Amino acid sequence: MPALVPTEYYGQITWLGKTDDRDATLTSVACDGIDLTYEGIVGEARSGLTRPSCSRVTSQYPRGTEIRNVRQLSVLSAEELADIARALDLGQIDPAWLGASMVVAGLPDFTHVPPSSRLQADNGATLVVDMENRPCTLAAREVERARPGHGIGFKPAAKGKRGVTAWVEHPGRLQLGDRLRLHIPDQRAWQARA
Repeated sequence: MPALVPTEYYGQITWLGKTDDRDATLTSVACDGIDLTYEGIVGEARSGLTRPSCSRVTSQYPRGTEIRNVRQLSVLSAEELADIARALDLGQIDPAWLGASMVVAGLPDFTHVPPSSRLQADNGATLVVDMENRPCTLAAREVERARPGHGIGFKPAAKGKRGVTAWVEHPGRLQLGDRLRLHIPDQRAWQARA
């Protein structure tokens, strides 16, 4: 029996981007298509099989420890971006400000899809969802730089709506307009026992 269940939910890619130099800026540059390898997006600053650990995993590792790179892509929801923009009283949020790799439309409650879910394109290219990507001060700074006076509200406005991080399970090319089918793990939610 398969451990991953294909759903009837499909997202459509509405935006793609690459971050060229992560040390210089969080922002990404829009593009029409991306090539995925097992290391991530070809030519992207976050690609690689491993990465140095960051603040998100300091409970597990000292900062800078080499770990598996499950943060190769930052995937956001078009609907959730619109919610954030409304909360900040902005017409829109440019995904580039947030260092996005991809924006998808049509997947409800996207930031909360279960970890280990798959997003699979018709050509077989597949991403594995690692976990929720929490709002951070780096993204807030970029929003502030682009729209002065609005960055301070970014973290509360984006809470629970910042999308997910993902890694490449199967390589391939993704382009604007491609659809991605959501596959979710076939398991009940974890229940801690007292």
